[in-house]
Amino acid sequence: MKRLFISAAVVVTVLSCYSCKETPEKVNLTKEVTFTKEGELTLLKSTTNSTKVIIDIEIADTEYETQTGLMNRVSMQNNQGMLFIFPDSQPRSFYMKNTLISLDIIYIDDQMKIVSFQKNAKPMDESSLPSGTPAKYVLEINGGLSDQLQLEVGDKIIYNKN
Repeated sequence: MKRLFISAAVVVTVLSCYSCKETPEKVNLTKEVTFTKEGELTLLKSTTNSTKVIIDIEIADTEYETQTGLMNRVSMQNNQGMLFIFPDSQPRSFYMKNTLISLDIIYIDDQMKIVSFQKNAKPMDESSLPSGTPAKYVLEINGGLSDQLQLEVGDKIIYNKN
């Protein structure tokens, strides 16, 4: 009887301690996601092929990276962005779930030409932001920056990976 009581006490104690552990749902992620330069992207004016600007880019080319993008970033410099690279060209749609900063979403075709914009996308908004036309690449930069740079449909990009 004494053994049974001790065994039961041990089981209750172990279970109590286990239930006190933090589960993934209880963990508070407070570590800031920082920018990691993985390449450079040059924006070219379509009319002159002159360089408009060069920005440092992070590259999203895996399923996980394309799903998370710039989520949970508290800021990004104007000379930084994220380039999403997809295996094919098709209509795309992005949203701003868990994205804390306003972004310009620039859709780019397989010829490296800008085909459409979603400007000043609202942080944390889960509304669909479609390309409206097939795109193979998507560039995200700070909201309002595409207007400051006077980017237009037809302008081109060139990028390289580090």
